Amino acid sequence: MYRKRDRNQQTMDDFILPFGGKLRADNRWVRMARMMPWDFIEDLYLESMSQENGAKAFSARIAFGAIYIKENENLTDERTVEYIAENPYMQYFLGLHEYTDQPLFDPSMMVHFRKRFPAVRIAEINKRMFIEEKPEPPQDNPPPPNSGRMVMDATCAPADIRYPSDLSLLNEARENTEQIIETLWPHSQRTGHKTRYNRKKARKEYLRLAKQKKPKSAKTRAAIGKQLEYIRRNLEDIGELLLETGLDVLPERNLERLMVVCELHRQQSEMYTNRTHECEKRIVSLRQPHIRPIVRGKAGRRFEFGQKLALSVVNGYTFLERQSFENFHEGVTLIESVERYRTLYGCYPQVVQADQIYRNRRNLAFCKNRGIRLSGPRLGRPPKGQEDQERDRQIEAQDHRDRIIIESRNGIAKRRFGLDLIMSILPETAMTEAALQLLCMNVRIRLLWHLFYMFRVFIPVAV
Repeated sequence: MYRKRDRNQQTMDDFILPFGGKLRADNRWVRMARMMPWDFIEDLYLESMSQENGAKAFSARIAFGAIYIKENENLTDERTVEYIAENPYMQYFLGLHEYTDQPLFDPSMMVHFRKRFPAVRIAEINKRMFIEEKPEPPQDNPPPPNSGRMVMDATCAPADIRYPSDLSLLNEARENTEQIIETLWPHSQRTGHKTRYNRKKARKEYLRLAKQKKPKSAKTRAAIGKQLEYIRRNLEDIGELLLETGLDVLPERNLERLMVVCELHRQQSEMYTNRTHECEKRIVSLRQPHIRPIVRGKAGRRFEFGQKLALSVVNGYTFLERQSFENFHEGVTLIESVERYRTLYGCYPQVVQADQIYRNRRNLAFCKNRGIRLSGPRLGRPPKGQEDQERDRQIEAQDHRDRIIIESRNGIAKRRFGLDLIMSILPETAMTEAALQLLCMNVRIRLLWHLFYMFRVFIPVAV
């Protein structure tokens, strides 16, 4: 059950501090509290809440503010609760009227807060704060001229998993099936050995190869074949035990893991038989089976394991265009991103700056028909005049310089706000975490721009 809060924000003078004094108006948390569209955030929060049934829920400001603090300070859930209890400015940011040194909620509530704000809602808040929406022009009036610049790129937000290998995944799956057998065994009438192989021997066979720096491919294939056989025997035994005991004795968590192990065994058996290392929707983590390998082709890192993000930068702010754990070609996002730009700003961008992968036939024709210049060499034969060639080289060089901003934003999001290592396990909360980090980065940039503007206005510059 949710009851609307009083939307009149208390002033800093009204915030009660037990040790005396007042909050500083220039503190970053006070300034961020003024920037946040709290009424809009609460309206989004109400869409997933009941106003009649259930226990009283935390306010939208506490729920959103807590997950925002976590991403802005790059903390764990436990440390976030501790920081809020220690900092009066953070409590003011959450809408409290007086300071308290007691934890406001249990750290496990952070997971529920992230579920209340999916990534789509975070993207709406991001656009609400940093985009001035303009209505689409009427059909009778001529379309407005193109205006603005849009920079596009894609990146990957890696998840918190170890680097996967076929042998290590199969060894983990074998151990998981042994644990499931241990859980079902007391509820059955069976006696004797619980597995049809020696567990210590199976573990030693895995370690013997895993400890080698560069094992031979033939030895690796033989070890994978043995692990597949062990898992097959365990799955057969688990099936017979479940027929005897029923599904009720197996916890839901173990049942979900069993389904993942079955799919992993199917994929690995198929690759083992066909002597390949590729398959559709390949599982690379038993704990997070939704994660897929993303081909990036970066120096020293051919694959990344996490969610792929298609991003755009407009007026210095970064926006999320597409987000998925499945690999996708970033070039297909250009048209929908440009149309979304037209809906928000009332006109098409004058220039779209992107790398070579966006320059496919469909995108080039789309931009040409709408008078949009897509960065890169012009189509057709190169101009014969020396001046025209020099002008094209200057434009191309300037496009490369302008595209640096999105590379900079990717680096800031990964190094400062934690986009380089997503700690959330559930797919929906992991996507929320990535979207929140982009929002925190945009707020940070606006705060810096305000500070720069104050220096320009109030501090004279020597001539």
